[in-house]
Amino acid sequence: MNGFREPMLASLTERRFSSGDWLYERKFDGMRAIAARDGGRPELWSRNGNRLDERFPELVDALEELGGPRFTADGEIVAFDGRVMSFARLQARIHLTGAARIAATGVAVYYYLFDLLSYDGQDMTGLPLRDRKRILRRAFDFRDPLRYSVHRNSDGEAFYEQACERGWEGLIAKRATSRYHPGRSKEWLKFKCVRDQEFVVGGYTDPQGSRAGFGALLVGYYDRGRTLRYAGKVGTGYDERTLRDLRRRMDGLAQDQSPFADPVREKGAHWVRPKLVAQVGFSEWTPDGMLRHPRYRGERIDKPAQDVVRETS
Repeated sequence: MNGFREPMLASLTERRFSSGDWLYERKFDGMRAIAARDGGRPELWSRNGNRLDERFPELVDALEELGGPRFTADGEIVAFDGRVMSFARLQARIHLTGAARIAATGVAVYYYLFDLLSYDGQDMTGLPLRDRKRILRRAFDFRDPLRYSVHRNSDGEAFYEQACERGWEGLIAKRATSRYHPGRSKEWLKFKCVRDQEFVVGGYTDPQGSRAGFGALLVGYYDRGRTLRYAGKVGTGYDERTLRDLRRRMDGLAQDQSPFADPVREKGAHWVRPKLVAQVGFSEWTPDGMLRHPRYRGERIDKPAQDVVRETS
């Protein structure tokens, strides 16, 4: 039961509710990670099966010190800007390895654990969530940078209102009796305070004026896992470092033809192989399926481009 495990994923819903049969947790604004240990050094895995040990060595150290010899746990890696959880701040760490380069960023990370898949050689996935969380709470000596994800047992609607007032991403509602299984589930539900999701980068436009790198990303999502549909251009939310770094990597993915199934009528468009995934916030979908007021929030390295679809409730 140790090693990488495909994580359980929540489904988006617009229905808010309160029920004693559900647990309500904070929706974290970070990077999903599976932690595993089988007697040796702990391992960290992204949700798409990539090792993260060298990028977050302080978390591996904490798991080794504060956990038992054998476990598989699920959680999220986050960073803060002041007291606010910040996916943008986490971006400074996601591609870096090496102690000196990591320390130079000044970005501290924390690992919130919210589920336990195995412990001391025993499979936990068949147990109800409430039992798994009870065992998880006792399985680790939680202190920074390792944190336990607390939950509420009721008052989902009131908690959701508080989450939005505090500027959180939202909540995850989880059925208290749910078993852990890989893939998307209706027993875990997302209550979002803000609209955002992942999109695949299929191209970019030329920069204008003194701007470096590029003007806007051209993004889309997969329809039924095969067709890349165009969703619009994202021209805001970048700092200079991000503009230059993304352009450098897009140059390495350049291709002559558009990867989108739909026509893209943007001047100065350049095309790339659809490998990069961006997190994008937006106000709403337009009637013709385009993003309104999109803003770049960061790159996602923990999700394969082929798995990016339009989120619907």
